[in-house]
Amino acid sequence: MQLTAVEKLMYEVMKAIYDSSIPISFKGSMVLKACLLEAGYSEETRHTVDIDANWNTDTPPSAEQMTESLQKALQNSGIDLNVNLYRMYGEGRSAGFELTDSVTGEIYFTMDIDVNRPIPPTKIYEVEGLRFRGAAPSQMIADKLSAISTEKIFRRIKDVVDLYYLSKAFSFDHADVQRALKNSGRTLGNFSDFLYDTDALRHAYEKFRFEGDVRKPPFDEVYESVKAYIKDEIPNRKPKDLER
Repeated sequence: MQLTAVEKLMYEVMKAIYDSSIPISFKGSMVLKACLLEAGYSEETRHTVDIDANWNTDTPPSAEQMTESLQKALQNSGIDLNVNLYRMYGEGRSAGFELTDSVTGEIYFTMDIDVNRPIPPTKIYEVEGLRFRGAAPSQMIADKLSAISTEKIFRRIKDVVDLYYLSKAFSFDHADVQRALKNSGRTLGNFSDFLYDTDALRHAYEKFRFEGDVRKPPFDEVYESVKAYIKDEIPNRKPKDLER
C-alpha cells in the first residue's frame, strides 16, 4: 500500500498532536489505512485529504483554545503549516480546520474534530515510525455499519468501500461490534436500502471517485463481499415489494 505525500504529511501531523497534551484521538480513513497496514493488507486503498478526530475534555474548548493548541503542537514538531478554523463545532456538527502552507496559503488538507462525543475504544497505531492514538478496528466497523444500515448509505458509499477493505483483513465479531455500537450510542437501521435498492446503490458507487491509480473494484464484488461480511447483523426481512 502506497501513501501519497499528503497522507504522509497528515500522519506527521497526527503524530505531532499525539505527542502534545491535546486530548485528541483519531478516526476515519487515516486510521483505517493504519489499521489495514498493521493487519498486513497490501493492496491499494482509496486516498483521502482529511483527518477525522475526537476531542474529549471536561469542559467544552473555545475556538481559540483549539486553534492555538493545534498550532503549538505543529510548531513543536517543526511542521510549517498554519491551522485555520473555518467551522465552529455545535450540536451534531464537528469543528472544521484547514491546514495551509504558511507562505502561499495553499490548503493541503482539512481536519474535522468532534467535541465531547462518547469516547470510543482506541489503540496506538504506528505508520512508518509515526505513532498516534486511533479508533479500534471494532469501533470503525461499528461506525460504518451504522451508516450503511439507513438511507444515509447513498451519501456514505465510502463506508461500503471501507467495509469491503476491512472484510479482507478482519473477521467480523458480532459481540465486539455490538459492544462498540452501545458504547458510542449508535444504533442500526433495518438495512432496507442496502438490501433492496441495489440499483440506486450501484449508481451512487459508480459516481464515487477513486483518486490516483487506485483500483476501483466492480460494484458486484464490493457489494457481495460486504453483504457476506455483515450477514450476522442483517435482520431477516422480506423485500419491499413483498411486504403488505
